[in-house]
Amino acid sequence: MASVRRYLVVGNQTLRSARLLREMRSCASRAPARFHLIVPAEKPHGQASSTETEARTKSHERLDAALVDFSVAALAVDGEVGDHNVLDAVRDALERDGYDEIILSTLPPGLSRWIHADLAHRLRRRFALPVRHVVVPFEDLAPPAA
Repeated sequence: MASVRRYLVVGNQTLRSARLLREMRSCASRAPARFHLIVPAEKPHGQASSTETEARTKSHERLDAALVDFSVAALAVDGEVGDHNVLDAVRDALERDGYDEIILSTLPPGLSRWIHADLAHRLRRRFALPVRHVVVPFEDLAPPAA
């Protein structure tokens, strides 16, 4: 029996995209897979006045909606809201569980702070795991159809 591959999925605004869903389904089609979503509790870009509580609430809403989408798509998935610092959120998850790969889901260049910060490269270097970078086109941000 094939072992289960474990993926740590890091996303925020792009979690409910059809592009990310296709990527996760593709991973699950190759071997049994489990996915753990991390949604950093960061304040939305351009909303410096929002509080940490508001940021966590928004992140929980995104996580809950994504968990429903992926469960409907018959994917084995769970998740959490993590630290507002993405690298710290990933480190915390990796300290609790082992993963085979990180899937980073971002907005496209020009819109993504994570691309601007070279997050995919920083994750690879810091955690020595393969990182699959899924760039979600702006027009693909609507919730996917299962």
